[in-house]
Amino acid sequence: MRFYRGAQWPAMFVLSKLLSFVTQPLSWVIAVLAAGVLLQRRRPRAARALLWSALTVLVLQGWEPLPDALLRRLEAQHPRPAQPDLQRYAGVVVLGGALEPAALWTSHEQPALNSAAERMTAGVALLQRAPGLRLLFTGGEGELLGSPLSEAERAQRFYAEQGVDPQRLIFESASRNTYENAVFSARMSGVDKSRPWLLLTSAWHMPRAMATFQQAGWNVTPWPADYRAARESDWHRYSLASSALKWQTALHEYLGLAVYRLAGRL
Repeated sequence: MRFYRGAQWPAMFVLSKLLSFVTQPLSWVIAVLAAGVLLQRRRPRAARALLWSALTVLVLQGWEPLPDALLRRLEAQHPRPAQPDLQRYAGVVVLGGALEPAALWTSHEQPALNSAAERMTAGVALLQRAPGLRLLFTGGEGELLGSPLSEAERAQRFYAEQGVDPQRLIFESASRNTYENAVFSARMSGVDKSRPWLLLTSAWHMPRAMATFQQAGWNVTPWPADYRAARESDWHRYSLASSALKWQTALHEYLGLAVYRLAGRL
């Protein structure tokens, strides 16, 4: 079991956190509501229009087929191989993002996974199916103000509880985004990125992850997990809570793809 800590680029990390706020659709509603309230005295007609617009956006956000369509387009791009020969792969690269904040781990002294938990459990299943596989977990400090446990350290605790042989595990504990996942993981001792590796992340994140890793010279095959949209939408589904999360996920990914293209990372 090995850990790696590399250089960090705080400016890009802070920018990614700011962009995460922009992709929260409820923040748009708040902004439009605030503008409407501020204009009530000076421009009442414009204020009423803004308030009605905010209400309309809020109501539409709850209709799940809309974000489902955006997520489905992302998730369909990289399906799993139908009948893979797992023995031919050097290992599986598991991207972070499935672990709850460190405070929850330290408060209760037990692993805590979030809604992307399949990233972690699918990796354990692969190790059980192919005894020759290694697992490279990549994820460092994903919290803006820092935390007592890096994501890799939390992952190490999770895999230990699952009974995974530590000799099959490699941890990269400095990366804070997909680009750093690809670059820092390639620097790990004993990792040959030219050999075939499985790339395990959420299906909606797979297009950006695959393009980034391939741009960095990795020989990767997609192994998506954590699907959020069915192949066909239930047109009657309506939920402000779950739909808001889907909107945020989809918008974050599309914006991430655009930024990565502009930065030459894809």
